[in-house]
Amino acid sequence: MIRRVLILFLLPILLYTPSILAYDFKDSYIDSSYNTLPPYFSWRNINGTDYTTPIKDQTPAPSCEAYALVAAVETMMQYKLKEIYNPDLSETHLYFYAGGTYKAGYVNLVDAVNYLVEYGVPDEGCFPDPHRPYDFSFESLPGWENRTVKIKEWGWVKHDIDEMKKALIEHGPLVVCIIFWRDFFYYKGGVYKHRWGGVAGGHVMAIVGYDDYNQCWIIKNSWGTRWGEKGWLRIAYSDLWIGEWYGKGTGVMYLDGVYGNLKPDVPKVNIVKPRILYNYIYGYEMPIIFRKNPLIQKAAPRIIGLLLVEVEAGNTNKIEFYLDDELKYIDEQEPYEWDLQASPGLHTLKVLAYNEKDNISEDILDVFVFT
Repeated sequence: MIRRVLILFLLPILLYTPSILAYDFKDSYIDSSYNTLPPYFSWRNINGTDYTTPIKDQTPAPSCEAYALVAAVETMMQYKLKEIYNPDLSETHLYFYAGGTYKAGYVNLVDAVNYLVEYGVPDEGCFPDPHRPYDFSFESLPGWENRTVKIKEWGWVKHDIDEMKKALIEHGPLVVCIIFWRDFFYYKGGVYKHRWGGVAGGHVMAIVGYDDYNQCWIIKNSWGTRWGEKGWLRIAYSDLWIGEWYGKGTGVMYLDGVYGNLKPDVPKVNIVKPRILYNYIYGYEMPIIFRKNPLIQKAAPRIIGLLLVEVEAGNTNKIEFYLDDELKYIDEQEPYEWDLQASPGLHTLKVLAYNEKDNISEDILDVFVFT
């Protein structure tokens, strides 16, 4: 009798205060027929934890489809392991191996997501993005097949705010195809609403959250941290112009069932100096202001005078420095550094990192040297 009275007492509370429960992610998700969608949700704040990974920059390649897919998968990886370790997957591998070309200007999004299902995508160390504006011969490091992450399924989501919210909560970040206006290039912060300029083109990004208080979606872009809110975007519900996928899909995609080698025992390596879209004058760093120079590769760092190449690496005990595929220096002790010495012109800087098991990862960057 006491148990029955207790149930009858608690039932109205459970039915009419569902918003409290909905904040605890999909394990406590309640059907939306009870109006239980929380007014705010973001993969940047799941019970105080940010499961997204750092902002990246696709410049100058038209590889947004791969960057958006990877952004979603990396978040799902961290949530599955309940660990923040900033996995870094290879967008360039996914782009080219799924059939994309820079000449065409895109990779078919459906081809790319199907590649994720069948083959998966390896970590960035297998095929780092060289940030080139042209197609080139490509091949991931040998053994990349053993370093991949896959998804079990994907699907399209209706152009309906509530349906998109539910899919976002149930599955993870959504991949969205948009049509954007010229003023979108100049977005600096706040809730974006189109104000001026014509249609500039199409783009693909990852929706990571929503905010009913400000009536907007929270989106991760791939244009670097100097765009928007340090690379992030808040866009009004009414101004997200979703592009249908050639009549074969809604333009909003969910991914589900991430699995595979989520934490491969391989080095993590990153050339931190020089970096794309920066000038270096005798080691002093400043952003490139005038990027469109027909004589200089768009994203390549421009170097005048001496420069100390700096590399960040984890799970690493040796770094090899190459210039135009010629071994120049081996460093077996942190900090990993090398004095760049190169003739004027465009060069390719590459580093190979090794760990105690002789597993290898690489990073690569084109640089333009003046003197």
